[in-house]
Amino acid sequence: MATLSNLSSGHSKTASRQRGQGMSEYIIIVALIAVVSIGVFAAFGSTIRHQVAGMAQEMSGNDSKAEIANAKTSADLATTKAATQRTMKDYGSDNR
Repeated sequence: MATLSNLSSGHSKTASRQRGQGMSEYIIIVALIAVVSIGVFAAFGSTIRHQVAGMAQEMSGNDSKAEIANAKTSADLATTKAATQRTMKDYGSDNR
């Protein structure tokens, strides 16, 4: 026959496992967000870096025209590279 102390002990273990499971799920979600963020920064690298630098300059009270111009230059270069027709033969030639 189950006593009151056995029942409360079982409930405590279940609650502890559920908290552990919730924390594990949270860690997995945070890790996935980090991986996606790294991928986005890698794919859109210099444009995003220049835009972030421009925002940081503006937030600190400085002029950010140079960073905004650099971001536009990077975006234009990315557009040009994206429009270039590539085949397997020339894939590694300008793959930076």
